[in-house]
Amino acid sequence: MKLNLRFIIITLGLVAMCGFGTMASVPNGYYTSIYGKKGTPLKTAIHDVIRPHTKLTYASLWNHFPSTDVYPEQINGKWLVWDMYSDNKTNQIYYYPNGTSGLNREHSCPKSWWGGDQNEAYTDINHLYPSDAKANTAKNNYPLGVVKVASFNNGVSKVGTPQSGMGGGCQSVFEPADEYKGDFARTYFYMATMYQDYTWKYTYMFSNSSDLTLSQWAYTLLLEWARQDPVSDKEIDRNEAVFLIQNNRNPFIDIPGLEEYIWGNKQGQVLEEGGGEVSGDPELIYPAVGSTINFGEVALGKTVALDVVIKAANLTNNLKIKVYGTNSDQFAKLPVNEITRNAANQGYTLKVTYSPNALGDHTARLLFYDGGLPETGVGVTLTGSCQPVPTLSAVVATDPINVTENSFTATWCLAEETVDSYNVNHIVYNGSQIITDETIPVPVDDLDESTIGMLDFENLAAGYTHTYRVQSCRLGCTSEWSNTITFTTSGIDEIEAFAPISVESYVGGVIVRCSDNRTGISIYNMQGMLVRRIAAVEDGEFIELPVGNYIIVSDHNPNPVRASVR
Repeated sequence: MKLNLRFIIITLGLVAMCGFGTMASVPNGYYTSIYGKKGTPLKTAIHDVIRPHTKLTYASLWNHFPSTDVYPEQINGKWLVWDMYSDNKTNQIYYYPNGTSGLNREHSCPKSWWGGDQNEAYTDINHLYPSDAKANTAKNNYPLGVVKVASFNNGVSKVGTPQSGMGGGCQSVFEPADEYKGDFARTYFYMATMYQDYTWKYTYMFSNSSDLTLSQWAYTLLLEWARQDPVSDKEIDRNEAVFLIQNNRNPFIDIPGLEEYIWGNKQGQVLEEGGGEVSGDPELIYPAVGSTINFGEVALGKTVALDVVIKAANLTNNLKIKVYGTNSDQFAKLPVNEITRNAANQGYTLKVTYSPNALGDHTARLLFYDGGLPETGVGVTLTGSCQPVPTLSAVVATDPINVTENSFTATWCLAEETVDSYNVNHIVYNGSQIITDETIPVPVDDLDESTIGMLDFENLAAGYTHTYRVQSCRLGCTSEWSNTITFTTSGIDEIEAFAPISVESYVGGVIVRCSDNRTGISIYNMQGMLVRRIAAVEDGEFIELPVGNYIIVSDHNPNPVRASVR
């Protein structure tokens, strides 16, 4: 991005909000091992440097975005989201605890591409950005590219048919604004290096058959974008903020032009030594000095553990560790209180656990000392927020839609209370034998602002029986499982089930509105229990119901309709 806003970013207010006043720079010796290499060995050396990191929880991302993605000016005394997907300066979306209305946690490199959810890449904030929900929905899981004919354009993001030679076989691409194209390019260079060992399910831009990880058309485009939009202060400051959170960095921001040695016009050339030489003095490279390990919100009685990656240099003896401070009792005892000098110098993963027994916000310090470090040691902050155990009612699973011989879409009614995600349990049977039993997490961000939950299942073998059920999740707690939907895709070409119905709520019941008669009306309460089953209704028919909230579906319209009876 070409905007130079550093003079704004260092204003007193933003320093107080984001902690930029304590930002770390590239640690001494962090990149030493990558110099003197070229080609694939260079890319692998970079991978080995940046791969060790603190894995975040998905729920904690809202706690981190105010440090990484705040627009450097206020409106009405509030901090704006710095959204690279829309013009939030105009929309005036502000940060507040636990996110913002209309904002998603967007995987700039779509998570469906590697086919995984709860893994390192899923919560890697180096490629997770706050995004306008509508733009995120339009972006879908499309590759980057230059749009020829736009189907979506909000003035910052465009989605549409790609120019010739782009898309990798996908019929649509996502094109960011010119001022952010370099940001996205360097993010993708990072992902192609950080997760070069992944097997990519969708290969629009990524390749499983090349050490370069990126397809030729993809890296050609990204190189062009990186050259046109060089590293900006926004990226530098975000890189520093991310380092304080998960203890690794994007080297394509730290070393401008590094991508040219791997994919560009310097392929085959040796990367000569740059800065970052080890001084010889004992030091802690990461966790970064001044960083915070945030466990996010946790329900009372629940436990969250994070792997904290430790790397030191030139220690003279063993590294000692302890947790101290006012709320240290809310963090479980460390599994070790000392790491050997060799283990710390080579890299060590420490499991730190937040297990609160009292409601409220908790803070402690994780101290590293001895080993030749300064006499006072080096400390990082531990934070977490203990919340009351949430009350979660069972959701209602509804009939599948878009059913073909080898695919379907599971549907369910979204919970009325606040939830973090849904678990969808899908079982495949061959007679009474279980062929597959999988539970897939679906974050609420993936469902946008709909009242209907949906999850696609593809590439299924024909002739088997399928079941699915759903539960809601919040702060590590889960609801009871919903009712179970059972069906078979065998012999079904396709089901079109979109004939709409609507209801009007009245005292003592509802009036059904439909274009023609509907059969198989099922009415559920919010606990998932079937209240009434009606063989058929016609337009304008009144259905008497007790006071309460209901979900109504029909044979021709499995998409649920909400109703409230006074």
